[in-house]
Amino acid sequence: MITEEATETAPAPVREEPQPPRPAKRRRSWDEVPRWHIYLPLSIYLVFTLIPFYWILLFALRPAGSTSLVPWPITFDHFEKVWTERAFGTYFENSVYVGLATLVMTTLVALAGGYALARFDFKVRNAFMLALLCSQFVPGALLLVPLFEIFAELKMINSLGSVIIAETVFQLPLSMILISNFIKNVPYSLEEAAWVDGCNRMTAFRIVVLPLLRPGLIAVGSFAFVHSWNHFLFALMFLNNQDKQTIPVGLNTLMSADSVDLGALAAGGIIAAVPVVIVFAFIQKWLITGFSAGAVKG
Repeated sequence: MITEEATETAPAPVREEPQPPRPAKRRRSWDEVPRWHIYLPLSIYLVFTLIPFYWILLFALRPAGSTSLVPWPITFDHFEKVWTERAFGTYFENSVYVGLATLVMTTLVALAGGYALARFDFKVRNAFMLALLCSQFVPGALLLVPLFEIFAELKMINSLGSVIIAETVFQLPLSMILISNFIKNVPYSLEEAAWVDGCNRMTAFRIVVLPLLRPGLIAVGSFAFVHSWNHFLFALMFLNNQDKQTIPVGLNTLMSADSVDLGALAAGGIIAAVPVVIVFAFIQKWLITGFSAGAVKG
């Protein structure tokens, strides 16, 4: 028999409130597509991309006359041959000099021109921008004859300076357009605040704007360097002596009408490709950020 005291001390039952139904998890488009639909095309593309690189490594590392599909035993005779006998060491130094000089000149001139296009309003600005865009449709081969005549009058034929100037002129239109877009993304109010604090225009640009342009400058500079490193026509036309030639012209000397030294040509191709790969491996983050910023007008 339940006493009255036990009834009074017994805790009242806790009533559980019903929980609201949890919303169903929204599936993304990635989850709706089978993974093999994505990985299979990417794998096929990767195979077709890597096969030429493996083929170059195969010819460069296997002994001359070998037909093996595996580079064994590995030999570096082809690299030693092109570096010493074919003067690729000199070609490499010339290409580095031309690439770095083109990078510096293109970046400086494009920075000045891009700032003028982004910050100053003048009558012919739109016409000038249109001219820069139209110049991108002109093939570089059409510039060979007028540039050759100009450099011949200036006594600059067979000089690395002629190639540097030609590469800079060819890279400037696109570089100036990109730099102007980068600068437009920087708020103009930041420069005005620096002027209020007592800075002149040059000081405000150096302190406020220039640090924010680092991704864009790296993108433009790397693009100019790679193009000048790989360009063939200007070096072929303006340089005659072997000690002045660059790597693309040096690769062309490895091919003759009668025969082609595939091992030496593959080794020279690897020597030409490795510096560019190293540069892009270190600057890929800044390169992607820079081109993304320059593609959007602020």
